[in-house]
Order: sequence, then C-alpha cells, then structure tokens
Amino acid sequence: MPSDPLTGKRVVVIGLARQGTAAAKFLAGVGARVAATDIRPADQLADALRDLDGLPNVTFVLGEHPLSLLDGADAVCLSGGVPLDLPLVQEAVRRGIPLTNDAQLFLERCPCHAIGITGSAGKTTTTALVGAMCEAAGLLPWVGGNIGNPLLGDLPHIRPDDIAVLELSSFQTEIMTVSPHIAAILNITPNHLDRHGTMEAYVEAKARLLDHQIAGDVAVLGHDDPHAAALEARCQAEVALFSGRVPVDVGAWLVNDLLVCRPKFTLPMERVCTTRDLNLRGFHNVMNTLAACAIAGAAGVPIPAMAAAIHAFQPVEHRLEVVAEVDGVTYVNDSIATAPERVIAALEAYSGDRIVLLLGGRDKKLPWDDLLRLALERVRAIITFGEAGLMIATQAARLRAELGTHTPIEQVSGLKDGVRLASRLADPGDVVLLSPGCTSFDAYPDFAARGEHFRELVRGL
Repeated sequence: MPSDPLTGKRVVVIGLARQGTAAAKFLAGVGARVAATDIRPADQLADALRDLDGLPNVTFVLGEHPLSLLDGADAVCLSGGVPLDLPLVQEAVRRGIPLTNDAQLFLERCPCHAIGITGSAGKTTTTALVGAMCEAAGLLPWVGGNIGNPLLGDLPHIRPDDIAVLELSSFQTEIMTVSPHIAAILNITPNHLDRHGTMEAYVEAKARLLDHQIAGDVAVLGHDDPHAAALEARCQAEVALFSGRVPVDVGAWLVNDLLVCRPKFTLPMERVCTTRDLNLRGFHNVMNTLAACAIAGAAGVPIPAMAAAIHAFQPVEHRLEVVAEVDGVTYVNDSIATAPERVIAALEAYSGDRIVLLLGGRDKKLPWDDLLRLALERVRAIITFGEAGLMIATQAARLRAELGTHTPIEQVSGLKDGVRLASRLADPGDVVLLSPGCTSFDAYPDFAARGEHFRELVRGL
C-alpha cells in the first residue's frame, strides 16, 4: 500500500460529483478508510457508484448526512458543490476535524511545480492556453482541476520536471491551506453570491490562493480589475501583472494591437503577437491571452513558444463556440456564461452583429440591470427561459419602459422552446447567442450539459 499521511485514516467524503468521486478513489488507493456520503439516493449516483465499485475500505451513506459519520473521522473531504454551511460540515469544523478537497490533496502531493488559476471569468480558457504554451516549450503539462480532470489519479505518473496547470474555483480555494508555486487571480466580479453570501466573502475565498506562497513563488494578478489588483498588498511572493490598458513592470500588457511580455524584471520587453493573431473573439479573450502570457512567463516559457501556442489555439467548447449556421443564422454556444458579467463580455465580442439573446437558468442573486440595459440597446430580441425566466423578463420589461426602447422580450419554459422561437425571430445574418447569465442547475447537471443540449437543438433545426 502506498505510504501517505492518510493511509489508515478515516476520511469522510461529502458529495459524489466529479471531484468527490476522484477524491474517494484516490483516498481508497492510498489506504484510507473512506466513508462516502451524498444527499442524493443511489439511483441518482449510478456513474459515481460504478467508478467506486469494488474499491477496498469504501462505505456509503446515501440520501442523508447523519452527524454520526464524523465519529472517529480524521479528515473531511468536500466535493466542489458542497457548501460550508451544510450542517455536517459545520459539525466537522466544531469538532476540529480538518477540511480538505481534491485540489488540496493534489497540491500537497504534487512532485512538480504547480500553477493555480482562478477568477470569476476566463479561467478555463486561460488554463488551457497556459497548458498549450507549456507544451510548446517542450514541457509536459498536466492540465486539470476544475477544468475537467481533478489530476489526483495522475499523481503516480507526474515527474518532478513536469508542470501541473490547475483551474481552481472559489469553492475549492475557500478552504485551502496550501498555495501553488504560481498563483493567478485573473479578476473578481460578482459571482456565486448565492454560495458565498457577500462580495467580501467571495473575494476572500479567491484570495486564499495567495496566502501560503513563499519566497520564490509568483502571484499573477489582473491589474485592470480592482479586486484582483488590490490583492497585491496581500502577496508574500513576487508579483507579475497583466493589463489591457497600461504597461506593467513584470508580466504582459497591450501596446495598441501588440501583446508584449516581460517575464522577469531583468529581461527586456518582447513582442508576443498581435490581437489579429488570436483565434478567440472579444476583448475579454485578449485579456485571457495576456494573463496566459504573464503566467507562462513566470513559469519560464520562452516568448516564441507563447506565440506558437497562441497561433494554434482554438476556442474551448461552450465558450463563444460557433455551433452551426442554419438558414443564414449563426448559432453560438456560450453556456459557460453563468453570470451577467460574462454575458456583457459576449455581447461586446459580437458588438457588430444583430443578436437574438437567450437568457435563463437558475439565478445566483447577482445584479442584472447593467446587462439588461446593454442588451435592450444592442440586441434584436431577448428570450428568457428556465427558473429565472420570469424574473429576467420582468426586470427587462421595467428597464425597457425606462429606456423607451422597443426590444421584444419573450419568455418560454425551457431551452428547447427558446431555440425554436429564436429560429423564428432571427433573420439571415443574425446571431442566436446562448449566453444565459445563470447556472444550469434548474434543468441540467452543469453548464456543459446545457451547451450539449443547445448543440443538439441547433442540429435538429
């Protein structure tokens, strides 16, 4: 049995979504005694139970979270969707039982340098692009975390001279007591307030990524974002910045249409590429690319490798992904846009196009007025759907009366009806944009499933 600090220990894993399942498999593999619990019954957990079937020392308590699970527990491991105010978690804290998660378990054991990337928007594209830059430089990148593969299962194969590139969500960072060698906070705009409660708590959850860095580590911050930039005073490590507005001492920035980078203070500024070289649409993706340059530069990636990766990089699915053109109408899947702020970025990316905008899902208690004002001025029609559909349509109608515009606002029950209506409202040359501004959890397990359904619906037109 592998030697590990948790070998022989009793660990309660709460939540059997992707991260919790990966953690349970890992913990069983190192000889921990795992008690896995999920509020859902067994018939809703077929995939997770199949993955964990036959593993030694794994027991299940499903459909409930009894406090007796904590008796004799040495640690509690949380899947990403598990809130800290869950009674079982609060009781663990009261008893002094340490909390952990898949990202913490990985970083504590990772044999190579690790890069951790978080932010309210852009972290998946930035993470994937940093991985591509590392690969172009001849490194072996292990790309994962919140982006898809939790990487715990890959630990036996990771070598000291490889590099790990992890996307991290605030749900993961809020309990972490370890920081990566390079910690990047791209931006912090209102998001997940249904989970964190206040903007201050949300900022604090992100900022914890920096708290355990040491001398020789690097923090990469978005200079143009007030919340991210303010964290420079909190950093114990060296700081690199990226900006779309002004030059920075170390990092990456924009000069007219040139992306330039100075990886270290002792090195000269070098041209990476122009904005025309990007295969990604929208200024927010220029910012994501600048962030990737600053991060990769901190990891020692040469400028030519950055440029080569940028030239070859294609959009990540569900992020302004062009699905098809049907009868002259372009259908774009931006299902990742789970906050109004991200929809604004999508509208800016398609600022010269006539848009039929699909908004809806489950609201995260975020402010909508700025987005809806912009949409009422820019788009051809707004279609709302899902659990938040009535709320969004009502707010949009109120603002429409204030602005004196005549933008059609339609409400439908679900995405299927929304796509059908959009196909009738759109004319050749228009763009039907699924950029919902809400989570998918009213109807889908995640944003990817929603995006996949959108693709199927478009293919069926």
